[in-house]
Amino acid sequence: MAGFFSSLLILTLLRDVLLVPLVLLLSRPHLRTYESVSASIVLGLGIFVTLVGLIGARRRARVVNVDVPLEDLPPALHGFSIVQISDIHVGTTIHKAYVERIVKAVNALKPDLIAVTGDVVDGSVRELSMHTAPLAGLSALHGAFFVTGNHEYYSGASAWTAEFVRLGLRVLLNEHTVIRHQGASLVVAGVTDFSSHLFDPSQRSDPQTALAGAPADARVKILLAHQPRSAPAAAKAGFDLQLSGHTHGGQFWPWTLFVQFQQPFTAGLHRLKHLWVYVSRGTGYWGIPNRFGVPSEITRLRLVSLQPL
Repeated sequence: MAGFFSSLLILTLLRDVLLVPLVLLLSRPHLRTYESVSASIVLGLGIFVTLVGLIGARRRARVVNVDVPLEDLPPALHGFSIVQISDIHVGTTIHKAYVERIVKAVNALKPDLIAVTGDVVDGSVRELSMHTAPLAGLSALHGAFFVTGNHEYYSGASAWTAEFVRLGLRVLLNEHTVIRHQGASLVVAGVTDFSSHLFDPSQRSDPQTALAGAPADARVKILLAHQPRSAPAAAKAGFDLQLSGHTHGGQFWPWTLFVQFQQPFTAGLHRLKHLWVYVSRGTGYWGIPNRFGVPSEITRLRLVSLQPL
């Protein structure tokens, strides 16, 4: 019902704006007719938008394919695939079966690496561990990596970090790991959520620290960072690609119009100097089960060379 009333509010405001000039142009009887008809249209549109948004939210996220062109990419890393999932928000309405469908879809893509970019849960480990258990089934050549989102901190970040480690995910807290793939080196780093210092000052998000000590011969450096706002610091630190979520792409219209005022990038692939930033629209949804005009996604990213091979 919250989604319906949210849509109804916006549609009613738009209706009122459109009626303003008619007040000056029409007689009172004609104006009442327009008011009555437009009220019915608003109600009908509100129901339609809510139903379409509900169906969009509850169906399994679609697979989105994205190629990321990188200069000087080693031939061995051309075609390297990363499957990203983000913002599942396991909680009140997203449960085990929903997560199982995501895991099955991710594994079917046979990725080289899996990136889980935060906001997996909305609740405690005690309440939700049975529903996040399917994440143990995530399978990729080089494993699955996780970074915290702001909702992990709302839900007990330390407990969830331990739980995700138990499930087999590699948790990156301002640190990196080096992956060797067919003779080439790839750095995968992760930072804590952009707002983590508000919950634990010792976990302040820091891309520079995450990359410290990385081997000089690693030609590709990837950062997992929940919020797109980490991008300027990531670019300064020398990363080539940042994978983020958090925004949900606005989740449903018209909130899609307002996300851009809080984050530098809302959804999709963007460029910041030499850094590519990909922002997932999210694999689940938060709060209201509504995905009108902003479908959820499981993202398959491929690293591709700018030079012909």
